[in-house]
Amino acid sequence: MSFIKYKSTCHSRLNNISLGPIEAKLHKSSSPQNTSRQPTAVPATAAVRSMLLRGVHTAAAATATNNGVFKDNNRAVTHPRSVDLFSIRRRNRGSVCNSSARRIVPVMVVKTDEQPNSVAVGLKEAEEEKSLADRLRMGSLTEDGLSYKERFIIRCYEVGINKTATVETIANLLQEVGGNHAQSVGFSTDGFATTTTMRKLHLIWVTSRMHIEIYRYPAWSDVVEIETWCQSEGRIGTRRDWIIKDHSNGEVIGRATSKWVMMNEDTRRLQKVNDDVRDEYLIFCPKTPRLAFPEENNSSLKKIAKLEDPAEFSRLGLVPRRADLDMNKHVNNVTYIGWVLESIPQEVIDTHELQTITLDYRRECQHDDIVDSLTSSELEGINGSAAFEKDGPHLTQFLHFLRSSGDALELNRGRTEWRKKPAKR
Repeated sequence: MSFIKYKSTCHSRLNNISLGPIEAKLHKSSSPQNTSRQPTAVPATAAVRSMLLRGVHTAAAATATNNGVFKDNNRAVTHPRSVDLFSIRRRNRGSVCNSSARRIVPVMVVKTDEQPNSVAVGLKEAEEEKSLADRLRMGSLTEDGLSYKERFIIRCYEVGINKTATVETIANLLQEVGGNHAQSVGFSTDGFATTTTMRKLHLIWVTSRMHIEIYRYPAWSDVVEIETWCQSEGRIGTRRDWIIKDHSNGEVIGRATSKWVMMNEDTRRLQKVNDDVRDEYLIFCPKTPRLAFPEENNSSLKKIAKLEDPAEFSRLGLVPRRADLDMNKHVNNVTYIGWVLESIPQEVIDTHELQTITLDYRRECQHDDIVDSLTSSELEGINGSAAFEKDGPHLTQFLHFLRSSGDALELNRGRTEWRKKPAKR
């Protein structure tokens, strides 16, 4: 039903409402023998009908917002999510409330002479109390509750020399939206998406593989929308996927997928996902497999060959900073991306931008480890140098190897693909 038709119908029905019983009570409450009482707030039928109509206007406005648009004074006000009644009521005072934080139900309440106000029409607010952080976030579960979407503004400190967001920024946003998704369904905030059973058993999630493809990097002040969901991945772990969109036009500018395994926080040993943990999170997962990369033979499935010594390029003696450690008491997975890029030749950095990165995490890194970053071209040129294409359409491909400097233990192996930088506008 359209907004205009709905409003007209409600006007017609209210005009035919018999207010006799209400008027009788109003007349009784204002008669001489009741002079000790306060005057009624609504002394006439017209006023009563006016108040009822105000309730209809509000309900009709709520119906119109199902399309996400509310017309006020011939001006369309749009919102990424449907504007709720509280938003409409408060907008003129410069305040908009997140619709996911409140559910408001229009209710008509008629009071008798037992109260100072004989008739009152208002809104009964059915509050679903959430934290301040939940109210301020630009994110919520999707309609089916099986995925989560959140919008982010790219900050000035998140862009690099290309004046666009860095790949580390993208990876951090993926991690953030994944954690917020877990919190939105009630998982713990004292670990990355730990369930009740996991906390009892001192279990944590750790990354075993990360694959990110970026088709266009957002710039400073751009708004991106990231959707994420998780699902089971065999008996030893789970997977999480993401789709990154330009919020202004809905263009897909990136995709990512990852695999996670459980580790005992005390012994630092991997552990299989037991049925209790699986039951706790599977209810929030798609019932049929949903993949960010549904294409056959896509690059997220490729195995990464071990880089052979000696490497063509290297950066030795990288030391973890205290800020690199996360709540799981080891170096965060995003830090590895920065270490891999440290050994990319400068000529590639100057002429190309990263399109794809795949990392296999083999061993966790602690704050006192010293790391060597090694890089070689995956397809070597005739003279053994990196075979990046300056003029051709082909991607430049590199293999990467992170090892502990002391004992040469493998920490991480990876692959990157680079494309030529777009022409400056």
